[in-house]
Amino acid sequence: MQASHGNSGGSHKFYFQSKKGFQSSDLSQDHPNLDQHQSFDDSSQATCIPHNTSYELYCTLNSSSTASASMCSAYCSSSTTKLSPNGCSLSSEDAKLFPLDVHHSPDNTYGSPVSVSCITEDSNDLRDKLRDLETMMLGSTLDIVDSFDCSRTKQVSTEPERWIEMREAILRQDLKKVLISCAQAVSDNDMLLAEWLMSELKPMVSVSGEPIQRLGAYMLEGLVARLASSGSAIYKALRCKEPLSSELLSYMHILYEICPYFKFGYLSANGAIADALKGENRIHIIDFQISQGSQWMSLIQALAGRPGGPPHVRITGIDDSTSAYARNGGLHIVGQRLSRLAESCKVPFEFSVGAMSGCEVELDNLGIRPGEAVAVNFALMLHHMPDESVSIDNHRDRLLRLVKSLSPKVVTLVEHESNTNTAPFLPRFIETLDYYHAVFESIDATLPRDNKERINVEQHCLARDMVNIIACEGAERVERHEVLGKWRSRFTMAGFTPYPLSPFVNATIKTLLGSYCKNYRLEERDGALYLGWMNRALVTSCAWK
Repeated sequence: MQASHGNSGGSHKFYFQSKKGFQSSDLSQDHPNLDQHQSFDDSSQATCIPHNTSYELYCTLNSSSTASASMCSAYCSSSTTKLSPNGCSLSSEDAKLFPLDVHHSPDNTYGSPVSVSCITEDSNDLRDKLRDLETMMLGSTLDIVDSFDCSRTKQVSTEPERWIEMREAILRQDLKKVLISCAQAVSDNDMLLAEWLMSELKPMVSVSGEPIQRLGAYMLEGLVARLASSGSAIYKALRCKEPLSSELLSYMHILYEICPYFKFGYLSANGAIADALKGENRIHIIDFQISQGSQWMSLIQALAGRPGGPPHVRITGIDDSTSAYARNGGLHIVGQRLSRLAESCKVPFEFSVGAMSGCEVELDNLGIRPGEAVAVNFALMLHHMPDESVSIDNHRDRLLRLVKSLSPKVVTLVEHESNTNTAPFLPRFIETLDYYHAVFESIDATLPRDNKERINVEQHCLARDMVNIIACEGAERVERHEVLGKWRSRFTMAGFTPYPLSPFVNATIKTLLGSYCKNYRLEERDGALYLGWMNRALVTSCAWK
């Protein structure tokens, strides 16, 4: 993914339409001021309950002003669809999406109908029941039954109080409450309520609004994608932009610069590596998911000033073979970039390429040489490895055992402090909402809301991960975060013991943090660093040997 100062991010649109009843709309035109609360009268609430049949959703985030603009879509149709964000089309197989059948949930793989309660085959009886429900909810004599075909309705919420509660949340513009309620409806297979809430969420979200509005746009995208079974296609689509120059100034790089908890996590890992390898003449750093290699620039510069001269440094950069960096020579560009820096610092340097997924890595791929002190870096990578809940191979623990067999001097871990790995859908949704709300608020402290790079960073670096967490299950869900306590258990079972972080580096991080917003937090606890925003830990850093 490549950042460009020329990318305007321009007319960002959030579309949401159905085959019946809704027309595509541009929020920037229809709702020019989303920061103002909308008012709803009873009649508008009554008529917004959507059709429960032949319901198709289309949800996309679009920057239409430039050729490099990005679009992620969750499109549900009977025909093959190709997503083409940033000019990169998906294969027909990857982009093939399926029509939403309200009788089958995404988790209902056996084809049996969603369980139904309070259902009668007598359309007149059903019509009367819905009239009574509407009168109780709205105190109105409006006949909402005429707004959809009752004879084909197969599911009606049996909790009138829940509908009343939702309507009050909508009137209050309580976006967080409505999002959670919509996720609850999806979890309960209550399609009537879910579709109604999605239609109500549409005017409440905006990719250029307040943090909760921006986050809401992407969370709604995930819910729509879950119903349309298109989460995996969106995730792949948003990963397919290729580096355009040797600078590799990507959206991810910008994210690390504006969010100190990521940058300081890397700095903490580098401190542990430098401390563990002091006095070594030949060092070999194995970086699982090296990306652009930015983490190692400061370490190379630090090693250049080591008393007695710099060591010989070899870095093995591993990156998923499906990524643009690995597929199209990006890893070689990373190597050239680091080599130029090492040469300017007079540090003997060598770079080895490992264009493969961590699931594919074996001992022979690592090129271990006698006489080299080994350090291994897991920075925001291990959560991508499937564990025992996904695969009998359990690559997450297998990889840790493999690394332990190398007898490394130190192994560093930087990870999201979030619990989304084995959590069921609804708790996972709430955890994701809470985690990324803190991230979006922290971004607001650095970049103004009209900043075009901010929109691109949130869309490319954060939205794709959220959609994957919310919309995908099984092997297709690759964003599987665990809290530090779980990582401790895994490292301990693999035979590792904690390695203390550098007190000097920790003190330096605390000093640097003072130049950022006062709401950023850093805490040392049980040999690890917790970095976050206000009362929410977002990233943890620790080391093992």
